[in-house]
Amino acid sequence: MEKSQKINPFILHILQEVDEEIKNGLERITLNIAGNSRLTPVERVTGEDFWILYRILKKNPYITGLDVRYNLLSDVGAYYAARLLQKQPYLIYLNLMFNDIGPEGGELIAKALHKNKILKHLKMTGNKIENKGGMCFAAMLQINSSLEKLDLGDCDLEESTVHLGHMLKENHCLVELHMCKHQIKTDGIRQLCDALYLNRSLRYLDVSCNKITHDGMVYLADVLKSNTTLEVIDLSFNRIENAGANYLSETLASHNRSLKALSVVSNNIEGEGLVALSQSMKTNPTFSNIYIWGNKFDEATCVAYSDLIQTGRLKPDNTDVEPFVVDGRVYLAEVSNGLKKHYYWTPTYGGACSDSSNAGFTLVPVGQHL
Repeated sequence: MEKSQKINPFILHILQEVDEEIKNGLERITLNIAGNSRLTPVERVTGEDFWILYRILKKNPYITGLDVRYNLLSDVGAYYAARLLQKQPYLIYLNLMFNDIGPEGGELIAKALHKNKILKHLKMTGNKIENKGGMCFAAMLQINSSLEKLDLGDCDLEESTVHLGHMLKENHCLVELHMCKHQIKTDGIRQLCDALYLNRSLRYLDVSCNKITHDGMVYLADVLKSNTTLEVIDLSFNRIENAGANYLSETLASHNRSLKALSVVSNNIEGEGLVALSQSMKTNPTFSNIYIWGNKFDEATCVAYSDLIQTGRLKPDNTDVEPFVVDGRVYLAEVSNGLKKHYYWTPTYGGACSDSSNAGFTLVPVGQHL
């Protein structure tokens, strides 16, 4: 009424459902207003709509999570999201994925988190905040002491590792960091690894979809000899090849006893490197999950992973391949397990949050919606 604004029926429907949940005594509610739902009619939320949400939620003690992924918030919505982070004392989870938020909006949200001591999980994925916004987040993380999980993937950041590396040296709260599509190359992974010698909180590092080669694995393998915190590393869709896989397998076999899961999906690795990784599982009791699909399997690879599964060393739910035999020869088929299969999307039916398809979050639990 204040703005003489047309009511978004999608928001109204969701809020009416939440009213019923509150009446039934439910607390700690995550408000799900995702714009990509295929099960309910959706009118995507705009920045002006988000002003109404801000006014309704800013003092609501029941709403602890807000999911507005795949809407049309833009920098206008980012302004009100920043205001919400300054005013709402209960919000621990905020999902702003793919909302057309630019550098200015990213800066507003980052600055709002300088003093916020409540929010634990933020997804900024797919918002093109660019290097300007990314630097604001890196600066914020040197000050913020509550945020535990952050996704800055696909945000048009390039070689952000200098600033995020400085942050990791100072920050002792962040548990999970997603940096996919950051154009990270050898020098970038070196800068991250330099920081990881000093960091003692990060448990899940996602550097998938970058330009990391085997040279970068020299630095990662070395830091894993002394780092006892990292439990999950996602290297999917890089190009570490046999040499990179060998560097990692040597460290995992002889030195590291803290890493639980490794994804090297689609890394141009051939039989030699894949077999070496399988051998490291035989001597490393902590290393439980490995994902290898999209590489170049030869017969030795198929036999090696079949043996790991048959002997019980590698559980079928902890890998993305399954052995089968044709004419006496072993092959590997793909299965839908992974570190974060249903992180950016959920299927319209069936279990979306099974442990085997989202193993990274099962291995590094941080609480509800985290």
